[in-house]
This record gives sequence, C-alpha cells and structure tokens, in this order.
Amino acid sequence: MAFIEVRGLSKSFSSGAATRHVLRDVSLDVERGEFVSIVGAMGTGKSTLLSVLAGLTSPDAGTITVDGEPQRGIRNDSAFVFQNYSLLPWFTALENVRLAVDAAFPEMSRDEQKAQARATLERVGLGNALNRRPRQLSGGMRQRVALARALATKPQIIFLDDPFGALDALTRETLQQELSALCSEDAGGVTMVMITNNVEEAILLSDRIVPIVAGPPATLGTPITVGLPRPRTLALLAHDEQATHARAHVIGALTESMRVARSRREANRAAAAGSERSMTLAAEESR
Repeated sequence: MAFIEVRGLSKSFSSGAATRHVLRDVSLDVERGEFVSIVGAMGTGKSTLLSVLAGLTSPDAGTITVDGEPQRGIRNDSAFVFQNYSLLPWFTALENVRLAVDAAFPEMSRDEQKAQARATLERVGLGNALNRRPRQLSGGMRQRVALARALATKPQIIFLDDPFGALDALTRETLQQELSALCSEDAGGVTMVMITNNVEEAILLSDRIVPIVAGPPATLGTPITVGLPRPRTLALLAHDEQATHARAHVIGALTESMRVARSRREANRAAAAGSERSMTLAAEESR
C-alpha cells in the first residue's frame, strides 16, 4: 500500500444553476519520502487537486488515504507552502516560523520553539535575517521563510502550490537548487507533492512527474519516473539522456492533452451552434 492513495477523486463547483466540473476520476499513489510533481497548464485544476489532497477542500467523490487512514480534513503532520508566502507582516521571520512550531509542538517551551525556528531558518540561508519583518525581505527571502515555516514543524508531508511561480527567473532558479539540496538531505524522509506548470522545475526536483490531462473535467495521465541522482543541476538536465526522455514524455502528454481538450471545446461549440440553428428554424417554421 502506498503512503498516499487517491482513488476515483472528483470535484466540481456550483454557481447558481451552473456547475463547473473541475476534476474527474483522479487516482494517484505517492510513496513515503517521494517527491511527486503534478504538471499542467494554468487553469487545468492543479490547485484544486492539491487543495483536496491537503484536506483544505472536500472532494465530491472518491477516497484519499494517508498511511492507511482515511483523509479527514487537514492533517497535523502536514504543511503547505503557498505561492504568495502568507506571512504575518507584523512578525519577524523568526516569529513567523516559531508560531508554526508552537502550533505543531505546543508542549515545547518558547525558547525551544525559537531554537528550532532559528535552526530551520539558518538551514534555508536566512541566519542573518531572523529579526527582519516580511516587508524588509525580498520575494526570494520571503519564500525561504515560508519554506522554513513548513520544514520547522517536522511534517511527514509538504504540499507545494507552485512555490516559486511569483519569483523572478534568477531567484526562482536559486531556490529550486536549494530545495533540491534539501530534498537530498531529507532523502527517505518528508513526502512532497508539488504542482507546477514548469517542466524543468519538475524534472529538477521530482522522483516522479504526473501530467494533468486537461478538461474540463481534468484527470491525471501516466506518471514518468525521473531516475536521476540528487542534488541535480539545470546544467545536468540540459544534457542528460534520462532528463531528455522525461521532458519529452511530459511535454508530449501535455501537448496531446491540450489538443484533445481544444477539439472537445470546438465540438461542444459546434453542437451548441447547431442546436441554436435548429431552434431558430423550428421557430420560423411555426410562424
């Protein structure tokens, strides 16, 4: 049995009389200590899927089990890294992380919580910015705080919602490399599930990549294993045969998915137009 098992997951949203079907029949296995990336274009339901996996949103159908137990809401042993940092602006970096440690380990003394927060911030390269508030930090430094906040709680699972999507290219590449190194340190430990629309990022960080098949409603395609040692570099990925194979597989799956989705939309529009013409002709004949 996989550490995380998802079976037949579906999710839709209603607005008045209209219903938008986002996910359909999604199944996924994630092993303990594995880094899995779900890759797809914007608007394909990636964030909705991650929200359901993390327990932030309830599915309409299907099951999620973690370590053999049914998923019921947000787990105490999981953490979430958002794209927009979500830091409390009136607290320092140290206090933002300490608050997360306090929530996870209330039995710790305040000094112990601070020590754990400080050690984690030093681990992500922010030992000299402990007492700065978010407004005094760059975007990359804020995301380091957000990552430290997740790691400091010693979670079994970290969910990453396109964590570097709001950063400039240079900062994004730097943080990707740092997260890759952290994954190497935690090999066999923390399980990570990330969504991204960046294929290179997924290859750099992941053990497996799962393309999302565009809808609506969307589902998941065939996973591809990335059999590369860590830590990885973008220079390595540019020339490695396995990386080239993974890249071609994922891009091919996403391209085919978008082609099928486009054909489906065109067919639906044609059917709607044909129905409208039929109704118009019927109305004219009845006059």
